[in-house]
Amino acid sequence: MTDIVLSIVMLAALALVAGAVVLWRRTGQVKQPALMVLLAVIAVLNVLIWTVPSAGGEAPITQIKAAGDS
Repeated sequence: MTDIVLSIVMLAALALVAGAVVLWRRTGQVKQPALMVLLAVIAVLNVLIWTVPSAGGEAPITQIKAAGDS
C-alpha cells in the first residue's frame, strides 16, 4: 500500500512541474509556478526520506512494512 502512495506522490510531483511550466509559458506568471515547483521538490524530498536507506542500511519504508507484517 505504501508503494502505491509513494508512486502517486511522485506522479503528482511530475504533474506539478509540468503544470508549472505550462502556466509559466502561457501566462508569464512567476509566483504560482514557482510555488508549484517548490511543492514538487518538497514532495520528492519526502519520498526520498522514506526510501533512502539510513546508515544502518535499512530504509524507513522497509521498517514500516516489517512492523506491519508482524
